[in-house]
Amino acid sequence: MATRPEGDGDGKAIGRRRFLGYVVAAPTVLAAAELGEPSAAGAQQLPTPELTELLDLNELMTTAALPTSNLITVEVNTDGTVSFALPRAEVGQGITTSTAMLIAEELDVPLERVGVTLADARPELVFNQLTGGSNTTFATYTPIRVAAAIARHRLLAAAATELGSPVTDLTLTAGVITDREGGSIGIGALARKGASTRTRQVSVPLKPREAFTVIGRPRNRIDALDAVTGRKKFAMDLDIPGAKPTMVCRPPTINGEVGSVTNLAEVRAMPGVTDVAVIASGVAVRAETFGQCVDAVRALRVSWKPGTAEGKSDQTVLRELRAAELPIGPRPLTPTVEGTFTFYFRSNSALEPNCAVADVRPDRAEIWSSLKSPIVAQQAIAAKLGLPQHRVTVHVTEGGGSFGRKLFFDAALEAAEVSQRIGKPVKLMWHRADDSRQGRAHPMCTSRVRASYLGGTVLSYRQRHTSVATDLGHGLGEIITAMAARLPVGDVGFAQTFFHLSQAMSYQFGFSSQLLSETDKSFNTGSMRNVYSPDVTCARELIVDQLAARMGKDPYRFRQEFLRDDRCRAVLDKVADVGEWGRPMPAGTAQGIAFHAEYHAVSAALMEIDCRPDTVNRPIRNGVTGPRVTRAVFAVDVGLAVNPRGLEAQMMGCISDGIALALTSSLHLRDGHFLEASWDNYFYTRQWNTPPELRIIVMPDTSGKPGGAGELGVAASMAAVACAYGRATGTMPTSFPINHGTLSFEPKPTVPPVPQSPADGRDHAW
Repeated sequence: MATRPEGDGDGKAIGRRRFLGYVVAAPTVLAAAELGEPSAAGAQQLPTPELTELLDLNELMTTAALPTSNLITVEVNTDGTVSFALPRAEVGQGITTSTAMLIAEELDVPLERVGVTLADARPELVFNQLTGGSNTTFATYTPIRVAAAIARHRLLAAAATELGSPVTDLTLTAGVITDREGGSIGIGALARKGASTRTRQVSVPLKPREAFTVIGRPRNRIDALDAVTGRKKFAMDLDIPGAKPTMVCRPPTINGEVGSVTNLAEVRAMPGVTDVAVIASGVAVRAETFGQCVDAVRALRVSWKPGTAEGKSDQTVLRELRAAELPIGPRPLTPTVEGTFTFYFRSNSALEPNCAVADVRPDRAEIWSSLKSPIVAQQAIAAKLGLPQHRVTVHVTEGGGSFGRKLFFDAALEAAEVSQRIGKPVKLMWHRADDSRQGRAHPMCTSRVRASYLGGTVLSYRQRHTSVATDLGHGLGEIITAMAARLPVGDVGFAQTFFHLSQAMSYQFGFSSQLLSETDKSFNTGSMRNVYSPDVTCARELIVDQLAARMGKDPYRFRQEFLRDDRCRAVLDKVADVGEWGRPMPAGTAQGIAFHAEYHAVSAALMEIDCRPDTVNRPIRNGVTGPRVTRAVFAVDVGLAVNPRGLEAQMMGCISDGIALALTSSLHLRDGHFLEASWDNYFYTRQWNTPPELRIIVMPDTSGKPGGAGELGVAASMAAVACAYGRATGTMPTSFPINHGTLSFEPKPTVPPVPQSPADGRDHAW
């Protein structure tokens, strides 16, 4: 989604340009942005530009959404409120708040009077309803403002008629229009009067930066109170008539299939159970309560056919990856630094379990779920049910986290299948064990790096990233690209496009190349937060530390010397200054510093770690100890931060992700299944190993427009922790997370597929 500006391409001069949009025929004031093309004016060309400087993933997604930008509208209501149905998914990242801020700014209405809901699946939007790649604010910043500005234009024109004053004599403040004589009228009273009977194109200016009173000011989330008091509604909170709890008995190995069930009648007779049905992914049970569903799932006796990863383990997958590595080239005559790094499978399960509600009738279907690609979900569900697409309504609910997981709609598809099979509405929820063992995983991968240098110059940098295939089967959010992404050649093309448009080389390292090779499609994978970047950047930054050591330079000063531009150096300098880089520290502790650029944004992290076994280290479980990050300083420049407080919260979450990926969080693959079966087993960053000292620094705006931010902080955080660990222990880590080799829990059984819940959680977890 973008608009066609008139004038130069200077983002900071945005208030001096005019933008095209539409007044839409409607009963009340309804306005939309115009289809347009990004301006190429002012593009900066480096002597040896990176591909991501010419076109990156964010720009690709934004350009794909351009043709339907005029279908997204801002509506003024007769009660003086403003409504906007956001064609993206709110999963905790705060985009409903930042979107409301954009509208409140341009319309000059109080933030609390802007209502932002999530749009149902709208297939006419085509590529314009996909949430991912930290693209929402980047793509919607101008179109939403243009639509709001057009609504403002119509309200002022209507007020001029009502008050008998020229538009130039009117002011709009806090939802009230006032003339110079003191006459006033609220925008609600003008909602019908300002409406248009026909759709026509108009040109409007946007508010200049110096006049902003909402954008760029820290704001609490508009849904924060409801979230912390339990009033916020998620899919499982919806009261859909007739929908009863439903769960699925799943195979013991990844993607196994049902062979036979020997006790269907017995399970159907269990207390509360209303229905039992075999579906594509297992055996579904519908009951009066989820507890009764769990009992029934545990009671089922199913013989299973082999899964797609039958017999595979961490070791066998690692051998496959090694065999699929692309050549890194002959060793140069000059000195080199090399490293081969392994990154194990990781879970991207969210705090909210995978879930959906479905009510399927013979001639129609209605679905409720948190979906980041609702159009392709609607299209796939319609095909599965044998219904016309327009007879399937898909409601997008707010979600309790995603981390890329909700790009896939398997729960919604399952719920639809179960509802159709039994002829009743269902409220389907995955068990925690399902999420860990049968859900989506970040692919296991390796990264081999070689850098050559001579004297004080880095001559070349080569990185060969080899990964279990990342499933990008959601495409760009609709069925055509989704199907293309699943074709034997199409999936390779999508992965390569994603990789090369997201992975930037931020250092002036002479000839550089980063190549991706993917193999093994037998796993359920997906785009985890920041996708390829944490692993690629972690490997690179560890090699940067080694280069600095070989060349006799301080790691911070080395990075500062080789970073591409002043914007990059500014965030690095900031964390070095605030974090007191180089301060004396006891043996066994150290600082690490790292840099990452993506989404038209730059970031740097400084982490301090304590690896001494007799000080702050706490047992993870069963007496196993691990290092602790004791201090984190993070600087981020995303250009214009619409809501700095929301940006800080995002970076805090990214830091926790980075610490987990470096130190503790992974899935262990054995005999075709993952051992982890709960959050108890999966060691995401806990309260005891978050840094006691945490500082987020939002840098001054350097671009005049927002960059992407939602995933930005993971890569630099993970890399800085890894670098700190290497400096504290004197050994560069090469396997992540660092504790993966120690299985610090007793694996729960795979049969029955739902483990027994502990009677007292204190006996089973920290």
